[in-house]
Amino acid sequence: MARTKTSKAWMQEHVNDHFVQRAKAEGWRSRAAFKLIEVDDKDKLIRPGMTVVDLGATPGGWCQVVRKRMGEKDGVPTGRVLALDLLPLDPMWGVEFLQGDFREESFLAEFETLLGNDVVDLVLSDMAPNMSGITISDQARSIHLAELALDFARHHLRPGGDLMVKVFQGSGLDELRAEMKQSFSSLLVRKPQSSRDRSAEFYLLARGFKGGFKGA
Repeated sequence: MARTKTSKAWMQEHVNDHFVQRAKAEGWRSRAAFKLIEVDDKDKLIRPGMTVVDLGATPGGWCQVVRKRMGEKDGVPTGRVLALDLLPLDPMWGVEFLQGDFREESFLAEFETLLGNDVVDLVLSDMAPNMSGITISDQARSIHLAELALDFARHHLRPGGDLMVKVFQGSGLDELRAEMKQSFSSLLVRKPQSSRDRSAEFYLLARGFKGGFKGA
């Protein structure tokens, strides 16, 4: 099927994108790696020995950043990186991957078995819906994904843990922010320079999980 003018323009922009070129040169799996790098440089989210969950991890750029910044000792990775996604993820050193839908009880049970006695220190979500071009629909779906990430974090974060989630400007955002403020000590807004200028995306960084969530 022939590409549309819009898709051709996107591809041209993508190929010429500074961060795409840098990602290829530096060995990152996606340009999204620079978003997490920038936020972590500012907010110091990632520390050696943490247990970090990356929701919607494929293709793995954020996992790479976390793994590199947590480091290793005597050739053994410190901490744990748990990657979850509906799509397959090419194997990565020091990353434990589960493929499936974290909305399903059976998959969550599998995740909890993998987690074992460890506690989650940080939940990351760079998830975004497949855009239809219908603004109202796309916004609703993006908010829903952010709500799912929040629900996951409420059930799995240790008290004092952090959550960073991608969101888009639009309807439902105020309600989501209010929900996050109920469960965390602080809520910050981050718009990395590596986010495309025309993109409405930004990130909500919720710090200091209060714990005690009794939701269903």
